[in-house]
Amino acid sequence: MKMDFIVGDGNGSGSGGSHHLDGGGRGGRREAERKKKRYHRHTAYQIQRLEATFKECPHPDEKQRLQLSRELGLAPRQIKFWFQNRRTQMKAQHERADNCALRMENDKIRCENIAMREALKNAICPNCGGPPLSEDPYFDEQRLRIENAQLRDELERMSSIAAKYIGRPMNISPLDLSMAMGEGPSLDFDLLPGNSMVVPIQPPQPTCALSDMDKPLMTDIAVSAMEELLRLLQTNEPLWTRNDGCREILNLGSYENMFPRASNHGKNPNVRTEASRSSGVVFMNALALVDMFMDCVKWAELFPTIVATSKTLAVVSSGMNGTHEGALHLMYEELHVLSPLVATREFYMLRYCQQIELATWVVVNISYEHPQFVSRSRSCRLPSGCVIQDMHNGYSKVTWVEHVDVEEKEPVHEIYRDMIHTGLAFGAERWVTVLQRMSERFASLLVSGTSSRDLGGVITSVEGKRSMTRLAQRMVRNFCLSVSTSNNSSSVTVSGLNEVGVRVTAHKSPEPNSTVLCAATTFWLPVSPQNIFNFLKDERNRPQAFNSSQNNMLILQESCIDSSGALVVYSPLELPALQIAMSGEDPLFIPLLPSGFTISPDGNSRITTMDQGDCGSSSSFGGGSLITVAFQIMVSSLSSAKLNMESVTTANNLINTTVHQIKTALNCSTA
Repeated sequence: MKMDFIVGDGNGSGSGGSHHLDGGGRGGRREAERKKKRYHRHTAYQIQRLEATFKECPHPDEKQRLQLSRELGLAPRQIKFWFQNRRTQMKAQHERADNCALRMENDKIRCENIAMREALKNAICPNCGGPPLSEDPYFDEQRLRIENAQLRDELERMSSIAAKYIGRPMNISPLDLSMAMGEGPSLDFDLLPGNSMVVPIQPPQPTCALSDMDKPLMTDIAVSAMEELLRLLQTNEPLWTRNDGCREILNLGSYENMFPRASNHGKNPNVRTEASRSSGVVFMNALALVDMFMDCVKWAELFPTIVATSKTLAVVSSGMNGTHEGALHLMYEELHVLSPLVATREFYMLRYCQQIELATWVVVNISYEHPQFVSRSRSCRLPSGCVIQDMHNGYSKVTWVEHVDVEEKEPVHEIYRDMIHTGLAFGAERWVTVLQRMSERFASLLVSGTSSRDLGGVITSVEGKRSMTRLAQRMVRNFCLSVSTSNNSSSVTVSGLNEVGVRVTAHKSPEPNSTVLCAATTFWLPVSPQNIFNFLKDERNRPQAFNSSQNNMLILQESCIDSSGALVVYSPLELPALQIAMSGEDPLFIPLLPSGFTISPDGNSRITTMDQGDCGSSSSFGGGSLITVAFQIMVSSLSSAKLNMESVTTANNLINTTVHQIKTALNCSTA
């Protein structure tokens, strides 16, 4: 990753088979007896010693577990499982105590409510001295009947969701609501949980009201998803196979045998499954990563090229003991590919965080259906997420699984079909590589010193470096949103994709009486991403790629490349604004007009080029590249309502000229 200043041109593997039940066979009884004989009960001394250790350290490390193993004559695995079960038991005890306190408070409120109702029966009218007029009992009964139906629908919905995600109906005893119709003591319907769940569908909001029945169901789904994710992370062949010798792809047959679900049978033939696994070492400690993953704002900043929108709708659990252990959030997330040709993917999901061992955390995502929110895309996130292992040297090892079912509303554009269907666009490898790159950026903000070589020797202070880094980060974020089809963008589409695939959008500029046009398109070249990146990031090649009237302007440019793709983003800056950022002041209000290029591998291994970047020299050991070009243009003295076709034509011509010049410079004019 580099920022440059340019003065001049402004440019556990399953068995793989089914399990059969022998209802009356001898083999089944012998198997059951054999399993019973394996059961081992700890002695009183062992339990006493384990309990004493647990009080001092609920999360013993491997050395402590080995010491206990030798002392008590138990296997290290038994010690590990005992502490896991004990932590789960302790958490359940705390939850039961909380539930008991809430139940007592609820009974107290109910008694107060009954007393108030009795007092109202004896109330008198202050004007006439007579009894107050009551509501029509017919309408009272109808209101109770409506609430009765709503509660029954809510119970059925919860049970069906539980059956879908955790394989069994939720154990909820339905209330005998007929008692409210005069067949016994009356119930206070205003105090029953779930009586206000029927709400109209609306766009994502910062908060979401959850009923008392939602929370235990969400917890069950999240815990089951975490257990499945851990098995996916810890099991290798035949559950996972290597594609092209490197990328790990899920074997769907083995997966369905290992995790049988009712939804696996009669699956929609139009639904496509994408599932991949990847791992890497990240320059950030585990606690810092967990903190960023559980904060929706930091999460979007960490993955600007993948996450278009991230919102926390409700906090089901904030964690334990001031940490994120046991934290559970209901979230909305929109993922994008940086191209006007690819639709975004939306998820309403649960994000659950748990510490499974000392210095080891798991963060799991699982789609969650809620009547208050309906996704516009047809994507379902199956148990996905990562395990983060702290390496005690400032680094962490992250192992990631991404598993989704997708039903496209529209066919994928032909030039993106290979990239998306092979999982390169939204797969685990892309998440890990972007995390590695961005973690280095955030780590650079934390260093206490700087050198004269940073940013070409222009910035010498730590505060100035941090301010410029934040400015560049905002530039990249704005560019990514302007290019993609995200619903989070405030832009209005002025001209949809034309015959050559150019889309023009407009949004209001912070400057008065001004509008910003953004023109973007994506095209394919049979040249490797590295060669195209080397060409576009070199300012000496800029006159070949595009023309600009902004001569002698300072340009802030960020360029980066990894295995998932490359970015070259730049924005003109006025000298006073640049001095503000270089002095270390907050760059939030510095105006930016970012333009640039994104470069992605096309996912096709049949065509590539040699190192010279010449379309005439090809071989069969790699793939081509997908290049997205986007320009933002300030249109002065025009409101968005007065944009005419002349402005759109100007934007289209600029894009077309740039694409032609890039192809010509790379000897690919016929591509």
